[in-house]
Amino acid sequence: MAEHFPGISRIEYEGPKSRNPLAFKHYNPDELVEGKTLRDLLRYSVCYWHTFRGTGSDPFGSGTMLRPWDDGTESLDNAVRRVDAAFEFISKLGAPYYCFHDRDVAPEGATLRESNHNLDVVVQALKAAQERTGVKLLWGTANLFSHPRYMHGAATSCNADVFAYAAAQVKKAIEVTYELGGENYVFWGGREGYMNLYNTNMQRELDHLARFMHMASNHARTIGFKGQFLFEPKPKEPTKHQYDFDAAACLNFLRAYGLLDRVKLNIETNHATLAGHTMMHELEYSRMQGVLGSIDANTGDLLLGWDTDQFPTDIYLTTQCMLVILKQGGLAPGGINFDAKVRRESFEPVDLFYAHIGGMDAFARGAKIAAAIRRDKVLEEVIQKRYASYDDGIGRKIELGSVHFTDLEAYMLEKGNPEPNSSGRQELLENIINDYL
Repeated sequence: MAEHFPGISRIEYEGPKSRNPLAFKHYNPDELVEGKTLRDLLRYSVCYWHTFRGTGSDPFGSGTMLRPWDDGTESLDNAVRRVDAAFEFISKLGAPYYCFHDRDVAPEGATLRESNHNLDVVVQALKAAQERTGVKLLWGTANLFSHPRYMHGAATSCNADVFAYAAAQVKKAIEVTYELGGENYVFWGGREGYMNLYNTNMQRELDHLARFMHMASNHARTIGFKGQFLFEPKPKEPTKHQYDFDAAACLNFLRAYGLLDRVKLNIETNHATLAGHTMMHELEYSRMQGVLGSIDANTGDLLLGWDTDQFPTDIYLTTQCMLVILKQGGLAPGGINFDAKVRRESFEPVDLFYAHIGGMDAFARGAKIAAAIRRDKVLEEVIQKRYASYDDGIGRKIELGSVHFTDLEAYMLEKGNPEPNSSGRQELLENIINDYL
């Protein structure tokens, strides 16, 4: 089998002093952090869509990427050939997982039957590549947004036939995810939302979305797929209002429609910022509600108002992510999927390695820094002291629910004024975090 990345061998850990751009400086997969190897804690995944299907095109220009293994067609032969290139890359990188949409790996056919056939052919190639390399499938999903049939959405479409087509497509995607040993399945509502309420029955659309997800869950049980379902918050793009706007909106939806026992959240950095939140906020909100399942690791450009999907190299960002992930004890069966793409100007195949190495090193550094902060109880002690008034006395009674408004009124009438507030020490804490970085 010919090499698609000639001259590049498996990426190894060489330590912080290495100047080899094709080596890890901080990601040592066997290094222990809070009792887990970095391999098992971080569970890195390479996304198929940006990494192997991205062309570098944008609204102002055609593609720029040099991909010698790809002939630029949507043929089945090209899709099968692409599998070899993908698994060579993932294996040389040393990532344990990959993720895909159904239409990433296999071309759309003229009919659903033809599309399913194409997917079956490529799935056999994927299965053989997994067995050959040991790379596993973190999650699969269905592309319910690219084809014109989904202009009004998929599960929330006003066209019942489109709903039915989407259901058939997701049924197949769950089945191939199961066949490939996928550990999760993602609901990614690319167009589940509306552009204008004048022509939208929001209640009906949300009811349909919930019915769709229950159907998917029921089918998974029928075929024996026990993997985790993930719901991915996604604001603004491409619809004006996405129903899955942020973690809070998704959680409210899952709770309202009785899906919390089956579905957790897949949180993406760039989506968090588009929703007006930080990634740490979305992670912590999900964690404390018991629904943090997995993450898509990327970042946006604060000067640009769209989903730029850049690789995460900001150590502050990765440290904040890992503070929450370590608090939860990890993400398994989820993981850290690099839903990120090289820039249009970074068009050579080797740039794929540079990008992923940088992201993997950044999260490894974040994990070790976060572990040190947790070990020294820097934040834990500050937070404990800040809320100490709830540990006994009237605060304890408030948390136990043993007092009412009339009790609290009597308490304050007798006391007169509250105890003085203490400083939040934000600047000091930011300085302390800087010391760890």
